This record gives sequence, structure tokens and C-alpha cells, in this order.
Amino acid sequence: MTAFWRRFLVGLILAFQVGIGSASAQEEVVQVNPHIREDQLYIDADVAFEISSELRTAAEKGVPIYFVAELQIKSERWWWFDKTVVDEQLSWRLVYNVLTRQWRVGTGDLSLPEPSLDDALSFVRNIRGWAVGDIEEFDPDEQYQGRLRVRLDTSRLPRPFQIDAYNSSAWNMATPWKDFTFSISDVARDPS
Repeated sequence: MTAFWRRFLVGLILAFQVGIGSASAQEEVVQVNPHIREDQLYIDADVAFEISSELRTAAEKGVPIYFVAELQIKSERWWWFDKTVVDEQLSWRLVYNVLTRQWRVGTGDLSLPEPSLDDALSFVRNIRGWAVGDIEEFDPDEQYQGRLRVRLDTSRLPRPFQIDAYNSSAWNMATPWKDFTFSISDVARDPS
């Protein structure tokens, strides 16, 4: 192999890696805000991400798309492993009904109509009022470490799309974990 081709291959690999790095930089949990209301700990979070054109096309053809937010809150223990206080997931289902030309976004049994895919995605991008635990489980003076991420749940896609998701990076949407710390005594309390 000549020196020209080696430099060409190295340049191609570097360009590919830079392209991957810039795509993942667009996916992030921007902020996480814990707050207390009615003796419950709630999480609000803002997430920045864009979906690929392949994923958008599949959704516009009626393929249900699932997103999952994963939250872990731990307290440090010097004498043993850290104690997991909260390990929760929140999932959303986005689906387009081709006959009615309407988007629906839902979590659990609740499903709401939305006029566009971007409006439906705003529920995933702006997590509000997620009840994650009773404040009696938390010591008021202790500092807790939390982390949150949002990802596309490819395991709930129809089988042919799972194979596509396995073979294509366009279906691998996941934010890196966002670390945050808080203390129950410092968390803002919402008026009930």
C-alpha cells in the first residue's frame, strides 16, 4: 500500500469519527431539576436531541416509536457499595395514524393527540412532573447523586425495524448520562 492510500484511509477514518462525534454532541440532557410537591420528589428535565431522517420516515408511515428516560439516584456509603434510592424508567409511545393523519403521544394508559411529530417529541424533550419517590425515603441532610438519560427503545420496535436498528447507527439515539447532585433540604418546594 502506498503512502498516499494510507494517508487517504487515515483521513477517511478521522472524518468518519468526527462525523460520529458531532452527531452525538447534539444529543444531551441539558438540565435536571428535582423539586418537592405534596411530599413527593419530582423531576423536571430538558433534553436536546434530533431524530434521524430514517426514524422520521418510519414514524410517518405509522411505525410506533418508543423512548425511555432512565433515572438513578444513589447515596454514597463509605463502608459498602452505594445505596440505590431510585431506579426508575419513564417511557413514551409516539405513533402516527395514517387514516386520521394525527400524531399520538402517550405514557402508560394516557395518550394525547398532537398536530405534528415535533409537537409529540416535545413531551420527550421536556420532561415535567415525573414523580420518582416519596421524600420519606431521603435523608434531609444527605447529598444524593443522580443521573438521567433518554434513549430510543429499539427492543419495542417491530421485528424488521429491530434488525435495521441493529445494523444502522441512524436508529441508535441515546443521550449520555447527565449527572446531578441534590439534597432534599436544598430542593425547592412547590406550593400545594
